[in-house]
Amino acid sequence: MVRTVTSFGRSGTFDWLYQRVTAVILLAYVLFIVGFIFFTKDFGYQAWSELFAQRWMRVFSLVALLSTVIHAWIGLWSVVTDYITNRVMGGKATVLRLFVEVILAAVAVLYTVWGIEILWGV
Repeated sequence: MVRTVTSFGRSGTFDWLYQRVTAVILLAYVLFIVGFIFFTKDFGYQAWSELFAQRWMRVFSLVALLSTVIHAWIGLWSVVTDYITNRVMGGKATVLRLFVEVILAAVAVLYTVWGIEILWGV
């Protein structure tokens, strides 16, 4: 079996499963945030600040952030490998593919660290 080092999971099945699980987590997060905005009587900075002062909300937000990064990585990896290297370059662009994946990975790490810093005030 051929193993792809830059894929998130061990196979296409794992990538598919990761993407579906992260999509459900992101849906739950978005529905909660939208519900909070619409159903809070006096929605403003104070209510928003009190919500994010609670540990469970910061953990929920961290899980949503990590789910976003995982979901985006799998999607972007698929686009890079399927469309950029195979369709545009005829499958002969390994250096270009690795370069793009390194840039995307660096951005993902940067956004993850930045998000953790925002959530936990590190």
